Amino acid sequence: MDKDNICKVLDILSRTYNGAKCALNFKSPYQLLISTILSAQCTDERVNKVTEELYKNYDTPKKMAILSEEELGEKIKSCGLYKNKSKNILKATKDIIDKFHGEVPSTMEELITLKGVGRKTANVVLSNAFGIPAIAVDTHVFRVSNRIGIAKGSNVDVVEKELMKNIPKEMWSDSHHYLIWHGRKICKARNPKCEECPINFLCEFYSINSKC
Repeated sequence: MDKDNICKVLDILSRTYNGAKCALNFKSPYQLLISTILSAQCTDERVNKVTEELYKNYDTPKKMAILSEEELGEKIKSCGLYKNKSKNILKATKDIIDKFHGEVPSTMEELITLKGVGRKTANVVLSNAFGIPAIAVDTHVFRVSNRIGIAKGSNVDVVEKELMKNIPKEMWSDSHHYLIWHGRKICKARNPKCEECPINFLCEFYSINSKC
């Protein structure tokens, strides 16, 4: 997709999803980090229900660190993959305390040293907690970007690089939210609502499939 059409897509999505923001509830960079780790293969709604209780008593690294893997696992069980998530959260928490003086780091290079934190999670934290331009490529962003044609790639790293190249830096964070919400509302994995889509006339997927 050329630059002009990319601009048109972003303009339409910005008007369609004006004010879109992170769906995870958080009050600190640490809370957002933990919530994002919990969100792997789990809905944001479920994570918010779990963390509403969890953060009442364990909302800082020092408070979280007193829990055992088993204790934390019981509290986050309904998020799925709770054994691995519990292990990762506590190891990341220990490193935040020991290596970063109890504060969540604010660079990609430092964030991805934490257990359970990849580029997607790091980008979510950078963008939403620190206001640093970033594009987190989750399943929605990956699917929508490829379908529309705004960024093509066989893996999330390639799509992230393409999006960073094709979208002005000052729009990275907002565009991330637009693409997520479009994937949730319209461009779903199964049975996408192409006829209702406000950008279908620019979409490669629709162009190909509407002729079938």
